[in-house]
Amino acid sequence: MAQDLTHNYYKQLIDLQDVEGLEAQIRSLLDFPIESVSDLERWLKDEKDLMIKIKEAMTGHQVDFYRNTEDAEIKSTYLHDQQVVQPLLMKYEAKLDEKCCESPYLNQLDEKRYGLMRRVRESKVKLFREENIQLMVKEQALCTKYSEIMGGLTVDWDGEEKPFPFIQSQLDNLDRTVREKAYHAMMSAHRQIKPDMDAIMDELVQLRHQIALNAGFENYRDYMFVAKNREYSVQDCYDFHENVEKHIIPAWNRLADVFKSKLGVDTYRPWDNTAKLMKNPPYSEVSTLMDGVSEMLGKTDPYFADRFDYMREHGLLDLGDRKGKSPGGFCTSLPVSGDTFVFANFSPSFFSLIALIHEMGHAVNGYLELSEHGPIEDYQHRMEVAELYSHGMELLLLDKLDRFYPGEEDFKSAQREELRRAFTMLYGPLSGDLFQHWMYTNPKHTAKERDEKFFEISKRYGLNPVDTSGLEDEIGMSWAGTLHYFQVPFYNIEYSISMLGALQLLENYGKNPEQAVESFKKGASADYNQSIAAIYEETGVSFDFSEPAVKRMGEFLEKVIQDIH
Repeated sequence: MAQDLTHNYYKQLIDLQDVEGLEAQIRSLLDFPIESVSDLERWLKDEKDLMIKIKEAMTGHQVDFYRNTEDAEIKSTYLHDQQVVQPLLMKYEAKLDEKCCESPYLNQLDEKRYGLMRRVRESKVKLFREENIQLMVKEQALCTKYSEIMGGLTVDWDGEEKPFPFIQSQLDNLDRTVREKAYHAMMSAHRQIKPDMDAIMDELVQLRHQIALNAGFENYRDYMFVAKNREYSVQDCYDFHENVEKHIIPAWNRLADVFKSKLGVDTYRPWDNTAKLMKNPPYSEVSTLMDGVSEMLGKTDPYFADRFDYMREHGLLDLGDRKGKSPGGFCTSLPVSGDTFVFANFSPSFFSLIALIHEMGHAVNGYLELSEHGPIEDYQHRMEVAELYSHGMELLLLDKLDRFYPGEEDFKSAQREELRRAFTMLYGPLSGDLFQHWMYTNPKHTAKERDEKFFEISKRYGLNPVDTSGLEDEIGMSWAGTLHYFQVPFYNIEYSISMLGALQLLENYGKNPEQAVESFKKGASADYNQSIAAIYEETGVSFDFSEPAVKRMGEFLEKVIQDIH
């Protein structure tokens, strides 16, 4: 299906090419006299009104680029934002933060409404260093280079040039020879770009280490914990890594045994760990996928389907696959338009179905939040919260997978696949978090050491039940296919934390579906100024990844495995 790539899904209410005009608007905020609490509140509103216009334009340009990395004009606009507008914003945002934090009226603002904003701005003032601006511009340029390389990646398949997502979809195939062929084709493609990936990552690690040193930190890991305003400690993360290894991996090994038995294979190889035990994918067109997802959402809650159908009608979904389109998937908010945009790469696969449902969890969260509280500020957008609703949406739709997989055995197989994904989203990002802890606390590591460490951590977690003999190098280099390590460092453990919450939501859904859906909607529309724990509580779950909590979820997963065996 042809994709409409017109630029009508976002509003451009500010001309980012007019740098002087942009600077003048920001300077007027700096010059605004704040002589009372009401002046400060008015100033914060004016600042927000300007920043959301800038954010929407920049978000639109970024999405345009991800949709078509090969268009010279689109790329030029995007690079202007990254190389000219972003440094200007960094410079002035630091001055605006300073103006706010130095105001004698800041501590007189309502704590419930402004407390999170104050804490975030105070930490930004603490972290800001003028000399880091150019380092961050270089960092963004390297991330753009990564997107271009991955967006242009194609694989030869039976003499035909195929986009990377198509090859990934072949890992689902019930024919073992097809899966193995696809696996080696992907590894071959990764090997070709590996020198570029190593060069980019080597430079990113050094840049990020220098950013941390400039800000007075020993390493980038410690810097990022402050930058992200995390409501938990480094030690909490290490404890979580251990708790999952102890209580979740044994349950994962048992599910892997089920897959191995169903496949009837003697050894469980990496390409067996991807096989889907259902019939061939039930759709080959994006439109068929969208029709079914709309129906599944509607059976869960009419509001969910209403938002999906609205987005489909208004060009807010780009799900097709094509050369030049950046890999991955995401949902992003358009604060001026009051909309959300979902980006994904279609393949005729179970993954495409689940990826779309996942992003719709984000979208529903975005619409509910906008309708209750207006556009949310960047500082309010904590991924431990956002990912709760994307994972939660997947699990709320677990009992409706028969829309695409009718027949008892196919339906159970599809549910097992979603359960496998729940495990994957528990141990995968968590092992990725551990990998990044190691990378950034050992910034002088070599590319070879990095590959070896990635393999070692993979074997402790997701590949624990898999026979990896002879594939150590291939697995070791596969970190290069994860865009998070390049573009959003340390955005990993949030997936694992939120999956624990989503599993609690599934447990609640099993007891009372209507109440669980209402709790989902209540939490998704909650005031983001609250603590993460308070928002989780509104969703009917606990923000808890202590050993007892992880052990309890391990036991729940064991029960679910038995139920759909």
